[in-house]
This record gives sequence, structure tokens and C-alpha cells, in this order.
Amino acid sequence: MDSAATAVRPGLDVLVSGISEIVARRLERRETAFAVADLLRARLPGLDILTPREREGSPDGFVSRPLYSQDDFSIVSVVWRPGQETPIHDHVSWCAFGIISGIEYETLYRDMGHHLVEIGRTANGPGEVSGFAPPGDIHKVRNTSGEVGLSIHVYGADVAKLGSSVRRVYDLPVR
Repeated sequence: MDSAATAVRPGLDVLVSGISEIVARRLERRETAFAVADLLRARLPGLDILTPREREGSPDGFVSRPLYSQDDFSIVSVVWRPGQETPIHDHVSWCAFGIISGIEYETLYRDMGHHLVEIGRTANGPGEVSGFAPPGDIHKVRNTSGEVGLSIHVYGADVAKLGSSVRRVYDLPVR
């Protein structure tokens, strides 16, 4: 672990060590995302990974909070109140995510240059885990459940240093 690493939140130590081992193998981005997703599927934390106050979210929009960061990866919690959503965006790195509560309804897009085309939709519920890597990671996510949603995302970048996992927000028309 490098000197830029932050302290490990209780309950994340097994994930941090497992992800560190996967990242050290220097696999292709997509392979890394899938390997981390497999680990997350086996070790997805519960609601108690956040305090009750952290699980409340914000009426102003979803809350993304780095739980652990180092140069090679970050573990981030995302708290979504019902109906909250992201803009259409892509990412700076590979990602794996797991849903603890709520339903993250994801719409996928392809960039056609002057417009976007919708290419798929998925409703991810509690216990579901997935991974992806750029290119081809353009999406919008919305909590479609009636409860506050919580998900854990692992990014192949130091999100605490970058400030966000988002590379680009898309304002192109969808056709």
C-alpha cells in the first residue's frame, strides 16, 4: 500500500486487501473490473458500512463519498434518495459496483458523434454486482425504488485526488 492510502473504514479491510491483490496483477481494464466485481459479489458490505446519518443522503442530489482511496483504486459509497439520478456521463477508469439497497436503474448509451443512442437498460437491485471499463461506459443511473439506495463503487483511480470518477458529462441529444 502506498503512502497516499487513507485509513481503512471498519468493514472494508477484506475488500481493500483483495482489490489490492487484483490491481497488482496489472490485468486489462475490463478484466480488472470483472475480477473486482467477483470479489465485491462475494464480499459486498451491508448497510452498516455507513453510519445512519450517512445513509440519509441529501435532498439536493445523490451523495458520493470516498470510503478508501489510494493511487490505483478507490472505494466509494453512493447514497440516492428515491428519484435521484446522475447526468449522462462516462468514467476515467474501470469500475465495479454492488447494490446494497434501492434499485439503480441504468440506461446505457453509445456516442454517435453528434448525438447519443440508447443501447440498453438494466435495473440493478440489492445484491447485484457488475463491472465495466471505458470505452463503452456512457450511462445515466437513477434510484427508481421508494427507499434510499446505497451502493458501493470501486474505481481504478484515486477519486479523492481527482474529486470525481466522472470523465465527461454528455449534453448531446438522445435519438
